[in-house]
Amino acid sequence: MSTGLDLRLAPTAAAVWTVTLLGLLVGWGTAAATAVFALLAVPLVWPVSRDRAWARGVLVVLLLAGVAAAGMAVRSYRAEHHPVRQAAQHGERLTARVTLTSAPIPLRGPAFGTQRAQDRALVRAALETADVVGQRVRAGGSVVLLVPTEQWRELIAGQQVTVRGKAAPPRSGELTVAAMQVFGAPTEVSSPPGWQRVAADLRDGLRRTASAELSPAAAGLLSGLVVGDTHALPPEVEQDFETAGLTHLLAVSGANLAIVCGAVLVVLHLIGAGPVLSAAGAGAALVGFVVLAGPEPSVLRAAAMGAITLLALVLGRRRSALPVLSASVIGLLLLLPELATSPGFALSVAATAGLVLLAPRWAAALRDRGVPIGVAEAIAVPLAAHVVTAPLIAALSGTVSLVAVPANLLAGPVVAPATVFGVLATVVAPFSGWLAGLFCWLAAPELEWLVLVADRAAAVPGGSFDWLPGTAGGLLLAGLVVVGLILLRGKRFRVLASVALLLVVLVLVPVRSVVSGWPVPGWSMVACDVGQGDGLVLATGRPEEAVVVDTGPDLERSAACLDRLGVRRIALAVLTHLHADHISGLTGLLGKFSVGAVAVGPLREPAWAMKEVVRDTRAHRVPVVQMQSGQRTSWPGLVLDVLAPDPALARTQTAEDANDSSIVLRATTPAGRLLLTGDVELPSQGRLLASGLDLRADVLKVPHHGSRYTTPGFLHAVRPGTALISVGDGNSYGHPSPFVVDTLTRAGTRVLRTDQEGDIAILPGPRGPRHVSRGDPLRAVDR
Repeated sequence: MSTGLDLRLAPTAAAVWTVTLLGLLVGWGTAAATAVFALLAVPLVWPVSRDRAWARGVLVVLLLAGVAAAGMAVRSYRAEHHPVRQAAQHGERLTARVTLTSAPIPLRGPAFGTQRAQDRALVRAALETADVVGQRVRAGGSVVLLVPTEQWRELIAGQQVTVRGKAAPPRSGELTVAAMQVFGAPTEVSSPPGWQRVAADLRDGLRRTASAELSPAAAGLLSGLVVGDTHALPPEVEQDFETAGLTHLLAVSGANLAIVCGAVLVVLHLIGAGPVLSAAGAGAALVGFVVLAGPEPSVLRAAAMGAITLLALVLGRRRSALPVLSASVIGLLLLLPELATSPGFALSVAATAGLVLLAPRWAAALRDRGVPIGVAEAIAVPLAAHVVTAPLIAALSGTVSLVAVPANLLAGPVVAPATVFGVLATVVAPFSGWLAGLFCWLAAPELEWLVLVADRAAAVPGGSFDWLPGTAGGLLLAGLVVVGLILLRGKRFRVLASVALLLVVLVLVPVRSVVSGWPVPGWSMVACDVGQGDGLVLATGRPEEAVVVDTGPDLERSAACLDRLGVRRIALAVLTHLHADHISGLTGLLGKFSVGAVAVGPLREPAWAMKEVVRDTRAHRVPVVQMQSGQRTSWPGLVLDVLAPDPALARTQTAEDANDSSIVLRATTPAGRLLLTGDVELPSQGRLLASGLDLRADVLKVPHHGSRYTTPGFLHAVRPGTALISVGDGNSYGHPSPFVVDTLTRAGTRVLRTDQEGDIAILPGPRGPRHVSRGDPLRAVDR
């Protein structure tokens, strides 16, 4: 019997995927032309297909590609000519009756100014009716709703609601007829289907039990492992999983389903169940898991991939796995064509292909070389999954991880028991709280191990490196991977590769930070490139200790900057004011570094921001202190004088005055005097000028990212030799203002911008402060 691969359906899957992409990205006309071409070619191939195998394969490709293209043409045409789409093109306001197809998903990501991403949630829904220009339209189609998180939090899939909002065109590559900005609560809310309510209650039971029995990190991780719900996972832990290449554990994937179904098969085998009963039990577990997690496209995708993984790894039929994978891809794309543009779908298909095609072969090779059974599989499975998905990840993120494989090797053995115990806790929670707690307690050691692995892997210096992003980068890495796999078939090349790997791990990675010239010795201040926000670091003169002034708009970039600088302890974190682009990185710092205290100004607005600061600092037992004009704080190599704000003003200010109530600091350092101004605007600048304070400084952190709201008089009073502007590349605010930059330049000030220089270090020079940009030590310039 042949043991080769059965590739017959693979070209058909590729063709269906291609024509689906054409329909999504190019339009219904191209899809229709493709369908006509494919179906007209069928009669030409039909006579030859009776005698030739290759012709039969071409015939299947033409038929299914034609069907897929025709279906895409119809769907794309309906979406493009939908009356709600026409209204969305003009930004009209709509009233619509919809059925929710997903629960509200709070948005995550960088937040700016007074806004935070978590205030808004995304809900997918099926359109029932809509009032368009005074007319009631009864037409189907899917819509995306952007809604207030707090007012929609309790809704679940299956409920019908009435919404009012402003319609906008959807993103490219979707069959969604419109997106709607909704700013109020839904009305006429119906009850959900019974099975949806049961599933929601089970998920709530798991969250309650886990939060009562486990640490916050372990509790959030358990919900992520079981049902893909990461809302309770501390953001810094989620970031560690992403850096360590363990993000797939936080989403419902084929691996989750394979674990659950595999456990059911093992139990049924132990009690002597036959093949039919075992198959029925595994199928019931699969359906039950889909109901529990919610029948959304990502879960249905995971169900298909989990079934394939079980087929290959549990039932051992590797030869049949590729046809089943290809058939699943075809079926899923015909049913849910928008998966064609989903990165998650592409990663799932690639990972499943690696698991069923490469992992068994590599595990067998390792066993032949004396590696014990079990250990060989533990090595082969994550290695195969990482090798086939690395090009896609590189194309999407522009990075290549060196720690993903070892992190997955260390994490792999405990994922299955943690998942099984979590599912058992979920199932029994409605009937027995103590038994659910017992299962959570049994899962605790595995969960804490996963958190530890992610934390240590994310902290490895040089654990990932930048790569060419986009299609070109992905194709380049894929080519290198293919060439490498071919070369590794020879023993001599395997020895060379092993030596090269040891050199990378033992020599190149540790030395990388040394030869990069960063951090530059003797720095006094670093303006971190945190995007459209502020993130400053001041050396205190003590080893591995610093003061942080603002933490940027996201969780990762400020913490990564401190890691690069070798900071281990934050003596004080100053939040100049409570806007998201200055405070959103605080959670990431509290989770990674020892923090002595967090300082805020007398204005505690916006209220949501102060609430989050209090919540996060309490969780890490860090005190919150108030900073106001007249205070002085000092360390061996740093003195901070607070020049503003006046606490008396806070009694008359509101959230709209947050920028102007920024803490203004004068820092005395070995590099000279620095003036750090937060986002102060014209009124506060006027008060500082009128106060008679000595505002002169060698280095000025330009207010409000270089916005136009800075007076020439204030800049003249400071008379800086160097001006730092912390600003995001290509931001939509027009920062920095050309007027401000020109005013500084004409005065002889050197203007440095984080969007152009990256991290910028200020350090002592023979004639005053000099600066060094990260990654370019030769650019050190004396003032």
